[in-house]
Amino acid sequence: MKKQLIAIGVLGAVLIALIIGFGVYGGNGRIGFEPVSEKEMPRELEAEIIPNYRDIERALACRVGDDVYVLAMRGEKPTSGYEIQITDLELVSEKQGTKLIVYADFADPAKPENMARVKSYPVSVVKAELSGLPDKIELKSSYPKG
Repeated sequence: MKKQLIAIGVLGAVLIALIIGFGVYGGNGRIGFEPVSEKEMPRELEAEIIPNYRDIERALACRVGDDVYVLAMRGEKPTSGYEIQITDLELVSEKQGTKLIVYADFADPAKPENMARVKSYPVSVVKAELSGLPDKIELKSSYPKG
């Protein structure tokens, strides 16, 4: 009887740790994050990850040390003036595992013809309050009115 109570207690603790660790309760949850400036960005992201994935519009996550970083990219643009900013992160539990939805605001230059004619690769980086990497990532973009 005592062993059964201990086993139930351990199982309960593991379940609670998983719920807290992945930020999931009831299958869905907002994930806390903080923006990362270019100056604060880990060298591994700047030197290895971004150059290899910047050409296509996408979102991705990677672990650097104990931290999980989420990146959203607009792909290659013909001029300067294009912007992207991560506005929210949501972790969703699915049958196939977890999916991270990355919400981002896009902004385009008002008059692209007046911008510098140099290719640009807009990217937004945040440090996410995640203990592990999701199984899938989806980028949801919007153009805020203003």
